[in-house]
Amino acid sequence: MNTFLARIVAWITAGYPEGVPGPDRVPLLALLRRRLTDDEVRTIAGELMGLGDFDEADIGALIMQITDELPGPLDVDRVRDRLAASGWPRCD
Repeated sequence: MNTFLARIVAWITAGYPEGVPGPDRVPLLALLRRRLTDDEVRTIAGELMGLGDFDEADIGALIMQITDELPGPLDVDRVRDRLAASGWPRCD
């Protein structure tokens, strides 16, 4: 087990020494949700700029291609911010 994962397991064990109760599992896993890396945000923004015409559905579709998960609003906003920083109008 790598150091990062070991720290997460230690943190969970400290908070739940007798195991995570059922009702707490979903919120706990939500905290551990995957987030796009800066490189992934740049890649998605670059692909969108190459399309020229795109909308929020296109942003979400590209995020899903990379993560195999439904796009979260924070990741969509990060891509939008990256596009805006490159001079593209926000597609709200």
